[in-house]
Amino acid sequence: IEVARSDCGIFIYQRKYTLDLLDGIGMLGCGPQNSLIEVNYQFCSWKTKDSAKEVDHHFCDEGADPFDKERYQRLVGILIYLSHTGLIFAYSLSVVSQFMHNPRGLHLEAVYQILRYFKSAPGKGILFSRHGHLKFETYTDADWADSKVNRRSTSEYCSFMGGNLVTWRSKKQTVVSRSSAEAKYRARVQGVCELIWLKRLLKDLGIRHEHSMRLYCDNKAVINIANNPIQHDKTKPIKIDRYFIREKLDQNIICIPFMESKNQLVDILTKTLSSTGFIL
Repeated sequence: IEVARSDCGIFIYQRKYTLDLLDGIGMLGCGPQNSLIEVNYQFCSWKTKDSAKEVDHHFCDEGADPFDKERYQRLVGILIYLSHTGLIFAYSLSVVSQFMHNPRGLHLEAVYQILRYFKSAPGKGILFSRHGHLKFETYTDADWADSKVNRRSTSEYCSFMGGNLVTWRSKKQTVVSRSSAEAKYRARVQGVCELIWLKRLLKDLGIRHEHSMRLYCDNKAVINIANNPIQHDKTKPIKIDRYFIREKLDQNIICIPFMESKNQLVDILTKTLSSTGFIL
Protein backbone atom coordinates (compact mmCIF):
# COMPACT_ATOMS: atom_id res chain seq x y z
CA ILE A 1 0.00 0.00 0.00
CA GLU A 2 1.34 3.41 -0.97
CA VAL A 3 0.69 6.55 1.09
CA ALA A 4 0.67 10.10 -0.27
CA ARG A 5 0.46 13.12 2.03
CA SER A 6 -0.67 16.61 1.09
CA ASP A 7 -2.54 19.60 2.49
CA CYS A 8 -5.79 17.82 1.58
CA GLY A 9 -5.02 14.83 3.80
CA ILE A 10 -3.63 11.31 3.48
CA PHE A 11 -4.30 9.26 0.35
CA ILE A 12 -3.72 5.49 0.30
CA TYR A 13 -3.62 3.51 -2.94
CA GLN A 14 -1.93 0.53 -4.64
CA ARG A 15 -0.93 1.76 -8.08
CA LYS A 16 2.45 0.05 -8.30
CA TYR A 17 1.10 -3.25 -7.01
CA THR A 18 -1.76 -3.09 -9.54
CA LEU A 19 0.54 -2.46 -12.49
CA ASP A 20 2.94 -5.20 -11.34
CA LEU A 21 0.00 -7.59 -11.10
CA LEU A 22 -1.21 -6.80 -14.62
CA ASP A 23 2.32 -7.16 -15.94
CA GLY A 24 2.80 -10.49 -14.17
CA ILE A 25 -0.31 -12.07 -15.74
CA GLY A 26 0.28 -10.55 -19.17
CA MET A 27 -2.54 -8.00 -19.10
CA LEU A 28 -0.57 -4.79 -18.89
CA GLY A 29 -1.48 -3.98 -22.50
CA CYS A 30 -5.16 -4.96 -22.23
CA GLY A 31 -7.98 -2.61 -23.12
CA PRO A 32 -9.44 -0.76 -20.10
CA GLN A 33 -13.05 -1.17 -18.91
CA ASN A 34 -15.22 1.48 -17.24
CA SER A 35 -17.28 -0.99 -15.15
CA LEU A 36 -16.49 -4.04 -13.04
CA ILE A 37 -19.24 -6.54 -13.95
CA GLU A 38 -21.66 -6.60 -16.87
CA VAL A 39 -25.06 -5.19 -15.91
CA ASN A 40 -27.85 -7.77 -15.37
CA TYR A 41 -25.53 -10.72 -16.00
CA GLN A 42 -26.47 -13.80 -13.98
CA PHE A 43 -23.88 -16.08 -12.40
CA CYS A 44 -24.54 -19.53 -11.00
CA SER A 45 -22.87 -22.69 -9.77
CA TRP A 46 -22.66 -26.09 -11.43
CA LYS A 47 -23.53 -29.47 -10.00
CA THR A 48 -20.43 -31.61 -9.51
CA LYS A 49 -19.86 -35.26 -8.59
CA ASP A 50 -19.06 -34.27 -5.01
CA SER A 51 -22.15 -32.11 -4.59
CA ALA A 52 -25.85 -32.90 -4.62
CA LYS A 53 -26.76 -29.25 -4.84
CA GLU A 54 -29.51 -28.48 -7.33
CA VAL A 55 -28.87 -25.70 -9.82
CA ASP A 56 -31.32 -23.73 -11.93
CA HIS A 57 -29.65 -23.93 -15.34
CA HIS A 58 -32.07 -21.40 -16.78
CA PHE A 59 -29.69 -18.71 -15.56
CA CYS A 60 -26.52 -20.57 -16.59
CA ASP A 61 -24.32 -20.65 -19.61
CA GLU A 62 -24.37 -24.44 -20.02
CA GLY A 63 -21.71 -24.29 -22.70
CA ALA A 64 -19.18 -22.73 -20.36
CA ASP A 65 -16.07 -24.85 -19.86
CA PRO A 66 -14.46 -25.59 -16.50
CA PHE A 67 -11.24 -23.76 -15.78
CA ASP A 68 -8.06 -24.23 -13.77
CA LYS A 69 -9.27 -23.84 -10.18
CA GLU A 70 -5.88 -22.88 -8.73
CA ARG A 71 -5.36 -20.04 -11.21
CA TYR A 72 -8.85 -18.72 -10.58
CA GLN A 73 -8.41 -18.84 -6.80
CA ARG A 74 -5.04 -17.09 -7.04
CA LEU A 75 -6.43 -14.25 -9.16
CA VAL A 76 -9.42 -13.73 -6.88
CA GLY A 77 -7.15 -13.76 -3.82
CA ILE A 78 -5.00 -11.04 -5.35
CA LEU A 79 -8.07 -8.97 -6.17
CA ILE A 80 -9.34 -9.28 -2.60
CA TYR A 81 -6.04 -7.80 -1.42
CA LEU A 82 -6.48 -4.91 -3.85
CA SER A 83 -9.95 -4.22 -2.44
CA HIS A 84 -8.36 -3.03 0.82
CA THR A 85 -8.03 0.44 -0.67
CA GLY A 86 -11.43 0.76 -2.33
CA LEU A 87 -15.03 -0.13 -1.53
CA ILE A 88 -16.05 0.02 -5.20
CA PHE A 89 -14.57 -3.44 -5.74
CA ALA A 90 -16.38 -5.12 -2.83
CA TYR A 91 -19.55 -6.22 -4.64
CA SER A 92 -17.86 -7.62 -7.74
CA LEU A 93 -15.35 -9.52 -5.60
CA SER A 94 -18.09 -10.94 -3.39
CA VAL A 95 -19.72 -12.30 -6.56
CA VAL A 96 -16.66 -13.98 -8.09
CA SER A 97 -15.59 -15.31 -4.67
CA GLN A 98 -18.71 -17.48 -4.54
CA PHE A 99 -17.40 -19.78 -7.29
CA MET A 100 -14.01 -20.72 -5.88
CA HIS A 101 -15.03 -24.39 -5.56
CA ASN A 102 -15.93 -24.92 -9.23
CA PRO A 103 -15.06 -21.97 -11.51
CA ARG A 104 -16.04 -21.87 -15.18
CA GLY A 105 -14.99 -19.87 -18.17
CA LEU A 106 -17.62 -17.15 -17.68
CA HIS A 107 -16.47 -16.71 -14.07
CA LEU A 108 -12.91 -16.25 -15.27
CA GLU A 109 -14.08 -13.71 -17.84
CA ALA A 110 -15.72 -11.74 -15.00
CA VAL A 111 -12.38 -11.74 -13.17
CA TYR A 112 -10.62 -10.52 -16.32
CA GLN A 113 -13.14 -7.68 -16.64
CA ILE A 114 -12.34 -6.61 -13.08
CA LEU A 115 -8.65 -6.64 -13.97
CA ARG A 116 -9.35 -4.54 -17.06
CA TYR A 117 -11.11 -2.02 -14.84
CA PHE A 118 -7.97 -1.84 -12.69
CA LYS A 119 -6.07 -1.03 -15.89
CA SER A 120 -8.34 1.99 -16.44
CA ALA A 121 -7.90 3.21 -12.85
CA PRO A 122 -4.74 1.81 -11.22
CA GLY A 123 -4.38 4.80 -8.90
CA LYS A 124 -7.80 4.69 -7.24
CA GLY A 125 -7.72 4.77 -3.44
CA ILE A 126 -9.11 6.37 -0.29
CA LEU A 127 -8.56 9.92 0.93
CA PHE A 128 -8.53 10.65 4.67
CA SER A 129 -8.91 14.34 5.48
CA ARG A 130 -9.97 16.52 8.39
CA HIS A 131 -13.63 17.60 8.40
CA GLY A 132 -13.77 19.22 11.82
CA HIS A 133 -16.06 16.65 13.49
CA LEU A 134 -16.15 13.07 14.75
CA LYS A 135 -19.57 11.92 13.58
CA PHE A 136 -20.37 8.25 13.06
CA GLU A 137 -22.46 7.51 9.97
CA THR A 138 -23.35 4.20 8.34
CA TYR A 139 -25.20 3.52 5.10
CA THR A 140 -26.79 0.08 4.81
CA ASP A 141 -28.90 -1.62 2.18
CA ALA A 142 -29.80 -5.04 0.80
CA ASP A 143 -30.53 -6.44 -2.64
CA TRP A 144 -33.50 -8.70 -1.96
CA ALA A 145 -33.31 -12.28 -3.33
CA ASP A 146 -30.65 -11.30 -5.85
CA SER A 147 -29.00 -14.74 -5.93
CA LYS A 148 -30.52 -16.89 -8.67
CA VAL A 149 -29.03 -20.03 -7.10
CA ASN A 150 -30.66 -19.95 -3.65
CA ARG A 151 -32.55 -16.61 -3.59
CA ARG A 152 -30.56 -15.25 -0.68
CA SER A 153 -30.16 -11.50 -0.44
CA THR A 154 -26.95 -9.51 -0.42
CA SER A 155 -26.48 -7.10 2.48
CA GLU A 156 -23.88 -4.38 2.65
CA TYR A 157 -22.81 -1.37 4.62
CA CYS A 158 -20.18 1.35 4.58
CA SER A 159 -19.22 3.34 7.68
CA PHE A 160 -17.83 6.86 7.97
CA MET A 161 -16.02 8.29 10.97
CA GLY A 162 -15.34 12.01 10.97
CA GLY A 163 -16.46 12.17 7.33
CA ASN A 164 -13.94 9.52 6.22
CA LEU A 165 -14.71 6.04 4.96
CA VAL A 166 -13.29 3.48 7.40
CA THR A 167 -15.13 0.15 6.92
CA TRP A 168 -17.30 -1.49 4.28
CA ARG A 169 -18.68 -4.92 3.47
CA SER A 170 -20.79 -6.74 0.89
CA LYS A 171 -21.89 -10.27 1.81
CA LYS A 172 -24.65 -12.75 1.01
CA GLN A 173 -27.05 -13.32 3.88
CA THR A 174 -27.10 -16.72 5.58
CA VAL A 175 -30.88 -17.21 5.34
CA VAL A 176 -33.59 -16.51 2.76
CA SER A 177 -35.62 -13.38 3.51
CA ARG A 178 -39.33 -13.46 2.68
CA SER A 179 -39.60 -9.73 1.97
CA SER A 180 -37.39 -6.82 1.00
CA ALA A 181 -38.06 -5.17 4.38
CA GLU A 182 -36.82 -8.29 6.16
CA ALA A 183 -33.65 -8.39 4.04
CA LYS A 184 -32.99 -4.69 4.62
CA TYR A 185 -33.62 -5.05 8.36
CA ARG A 186 -31.00 -7.80 8.60
CA ALA A 187 -28.58 -5.46 6.82
CA ARG A 188 -29.39 -2.71 9.34
CA VAL A 189 -28.42 -5.00 12.21
CA GLN A 190 -24.99 -5.54 10.66
CA GLY A 191 -24.62 -1.77 10.33
CA VAL A 192 -25.52 -1.25 13.99
CA CYS A 193 -22.98 -3.86 15.11
CA GLU A 194 -20.32 -2.12 13.03
CA LEU A 195 -21.10 1.26 14.61
CA ILE A 196 -20.92 -0.21 18.11
CA TRP A 197 -17.59 -1.83 17.31
CA LEU A 198 -16.16 1.46 16.02
CA LYS A 199 -17.36 3.27 19.14
CA ARG A 200 -15.71 0.68 21.39
CA LEU A 201 -12.53 0.91 19.36
CA LEU A 202 -12.36 4.65 19.93
CA LYS A 203 -13.02 4.13 23.63
CA ASP A 204 -10.03 1.79 23.84
CA LEU A 205 -7.96 4.56 22.25
CA GLY A 206 -9.11 7.01 24.91
CA ILE A 207 -11.64 8.89 22.76
CA ARG A 208 -15.22 9.09 24.04
CA HIS A 209 -18.16 9.59 21.70
CA GLU A 210 -21.43 10.47 23.45
CA HIS A 211 -23.64 11.48 20.49
CA SER A 212 -26.08 9.26 18.61
CA MET A 213 -24.63 7.45 15.63
CA ARG A 214 -26.59 7.85 12.40
CA LEU A 215 -27.77 4.76 10.53
CA TYR A 216 -29.17 6.01 7.22
CA CYS A 217 -32.13 4.15 5.75
CA ASP A 218 -34.03 4.56 2.45
CA ASN A 219 -36.90 2.23 3.42
CA LYS A 220 -39.73 3.68 5.53
CA ALA A 221 -41.04 0.22 6.41
CA VAL A 222 -37.75 -0.63 8.11
CA ILE A 223 -37.82 2.65 10.07
CA ASN A 224 -41.41 2.00 11.17
CA ILE A 225 -40.56 -1.53 12.33
CA ALA A 226 -37.61 -0.22 14.34
CA ASN A 227 -39.66 2.49 16.07
CA ASN A 228 -42.88 0.51 16.60
CA PRO A 229 -42.91 -1.29 19.99
CA ILE A 230 -45.78 -3.55 18.89
CA GLN A 231 -44.85 -7.00 17.59
CA HIS A 232 -46.60 -8.14 14.41
CA ASP A 233 -46.75 -11.55 12.75
CA LYS A 234 -44.81 -10.25 9.75
CA THR A 235 -41.86 -9.29 11.97
CA LYS A 236 -41.50 -12.68 13.66
CA PRO A 237 -38.63 -13.84 11.38
CA ILE A 238 -36.56 -10.86 12.56
CA LYS A 239 -37.79 -10.77 16.15
CA ILE A 240 -34.33 -10.88 17.79
CA ASP A 241 -32.89 -8.32 15.34
CA ARG A 242 -35.89 -6.08 15.98
CA TYR A 243 -35.38 -6.07 19.76
CA PHE A 244 -31.66 -5.50 19.31
CA ILE A 245 -32.15 -2.34 17.25
CA ARG A 246 -35.01 -1.19 19.46
CA GLU A 247 -32.75 -1.39 22.52
CA LYS A 248 -30.06 0.72 20.86
CA LEU A 249 -32.66 3.31 19.86
CA ASP A 250 -34.01 3.52 23.41
CA GLN A 251 -30.46 3.96 24.74
CA ASN A 252 -29.93 6.80 22.22
CA ILE A 253 -26.89 4.98 20.84
CA ILE A 254 -28.20 5.18 17.28
CA CYS A 255 -30.80 7.07 15.28
CA ILE A 256 -32.28 6.05 11.93
CA PRO A 257 -32.98 9.06 9.70
CA PHE A 258 -34.70 8.56 6.35
CA MET A 259 -32.84 9.31 3.15
CA GLU A 260 -33.84 9.17 -0.51
CA SER A 261 -32.73 6.18 -2.54
CA LYS A 262 -30.85 8.40 -5.00
CA ASN A 263 -28.50 9.40 -2.16
CA GLN A 264 -27.88 5.83 -1.02
CA LEU A 265 -24.10 5.41 -1.17
CA VAL A 266 -24.07 1.64 -0.79
CA ASP A 267 -25.81 0.97 -4.11
CA ILE A 268 -22.32 0.38 -5.46
CA LEU A 269 -22.05 -2.52 -2.98
CA THR A 270 -25.55 -3.85 -3.66
CA LYS A 271 -25.81 -4.37 -7.36
CA THR A 272 -24.07 -3.95 -10.68
CA LEU A 273 -24.47 -0.35 -11.80
CA SER A 274 -24.22 1.03 -15.31
CA SER A 275 -20.97 2.75 -16.22
CA THR A 276 -22.60 6.20 -15.77
CA GLY A 277 -23.95 5.43 -12.29
CA PHE A 278 -20.75 3.64 -11.36
CA ILE A 279 -18.57 6.64 -12.18
CA LEU A 280 -20.92 9.01 -10.34
